[in-house]
Amino acid sequence: MSDKQGAASGPADGAGSSRGPAGAAASDGRTPRTPAEGGMRVDARRNRDNLLAVARTVLAEEGLEASLRDVARRAGVGIATLYRHFPTREALVQAVLSDRLNALADAADESLTAPSPGEALTAWLQRFAAGSGTFHGLPGSVLAALHDVRSELHGSCAAMHESASRLLERAQAAGEVRPDVDAEDLFTAAAAIGWAAQYSDRERAQRILTLLTDGMQSGRADAVPGG
Repeated sequence: MSDKQGAASGPADGAGSSRGPAGAAASDGRTPRTPAEGGMRVDARRNRDNLLAVARTVLAEEGLEASLRDVARRAGVGIATLYRHFPTREALVQAVLSDRLNALADAADESLTAPSPGEALTAWLQRFAAGSGTFHGLPGSVLAALHDVRSELHGSCAAMHESASRLLERAQAAGEVRPDVDAEDLFTAAAAIGWAAQYSDRERAQRILTLLTDGMQSGRADAVPGG
């Protein structure tokens, strides 16, 4: 079976994510473990965990478009075994990234009580941009998943987007961030910075992030072209 054939398979059987889209989502965006995953045999669970561990390494090395056959080969299983656990490429990517995306959502939620929500938002953006630069192709995948409810990544990305939006609104209510900034601006800019970190260098990406956060500050509109 080719990678493209796998991508045309049915929905994922669960990615082990607390917020991911596989299975029936709870009202807060979190997803309980599916019955099939919960009743998985020990050897099947071992294969799945091994595939995930190898996939994390391969995707970090080669990007999100890495060969799934290479993942299976390095995990010591057949491609059919990989597809049995992860019927689509996005299902595998969701399983690999769910912990990172959920951690970003949780970090934004925890920052809602920070003394300076503007500073907390800047710190969150730095974390998001740094994570976006870890896997080639991740920034574009996150932005695409936000607008595609059919995507395996949509649930985790949407939960992260919602949490970051609340943090942004709190920073604006405190008068620390310009009122004309919206969450879409944040994600698009942070994804672009993640892209820059992949194809340029992290020092330049950090400089661009500083320009972004300085430009977002309330009272700095005169420093931004068109502001």
